[in-house]
Amino acid sequence: MSTPYPVRLAGEELWLLPEKAIYWPAQQALLIADVHFGKAAAYRSLGQPVPQGTTASNIAVLNGLLAALPCRQLIFLGDFLHGPGSHAKATLSALAEWRAQHRNLPMTLIRGNHDKRAGDPPVSLNIRVVPEPMLLGPFALQHEPTPHGSRHVLAGHVHPVYRLNGRGRQSLRLACFRLGDEITLLPAFGAFTGGYQVQQDDNCRILVIGDNEIWPL
Repeated sequence: MSTPYPVRLAGEELWLLPEKAIYWPAQQALLIADVHFGKAAAYRSLGQPVPQGTTASNIAVLNGLLAALPCRQLIFLGDFLHGPGSHAKATLSALAEWRAQHRNLPMTLIRGNHDKRAGDPPVSLNIRVVPEPMLLGPFALQHEPTPHGSRHVLAGHVHPVYRLNGRGRQSLRLACFRLGDEITLLPAFGAFTGGYQVQQDDNCRILVIGDNEIWPL
């Protein structure tokens, strides 16, 4: 696991992880947004040539985090599976094997828009599925980044990225965390996901991910 970047939100210490996740030490909770398991398989089912091995890559990173951090719960902030085509035999087999390695770890999925299309994970994976918001401590855990009112929102869905401009036409488009007054956006965890470019303003902090480190702007 890479070096975490501690921040305080709503009076709680959270660790931003270069692996594109958040760890909440007080709850011993690992928060993951937008893993999109089986996205490549779904694209291949439509006849599109896309990379293979993305599910294995995502699982390897997740296993590294679970081995390095004391976790009492793993919470997915939506979009666990990408779509109906994600129910490919190889994808579900890999997920079943992974779940068996962590059979005693409670896991929760907060339904996202892709989960509604893909359907809930197989019952055999023993993942509790709930609608948003899931209220935990001072936070509203959601997929959609909509204000809650009384609680700070931790959400996914947007796949935030930030463009760093260099000399001439050189630029880097990096996954990032966007910490706002009411809503914090997590980057997409999945290895095969796009991104939406976000901007910095006076009401937010942006921290980009590069070289396995977190870099505040």
